[in-house]
Amino acid sequence: MTDFIVKSAVKDELGDMNVSGDFYDALNEDVSELLEDAARRAESNDRKTVQARDL
Repeated sequence: MTDFIVKSAVKDELGDMNVSGDFYDALNEDVSELLEDAARRAESNDRKTVQARDL
């Protein structure tokens, strides 16, 4: 599976919070599903361009 997130960016955003290793995997999976859903919505509307409204 492709990594859709940048671990250092996630860590920076969360500041002083600790991040477990499995969090990144779960977040990556959620992002992957979000992208697939957005692509499906765009396709169902006869568009090849994914837009913010597809989220």
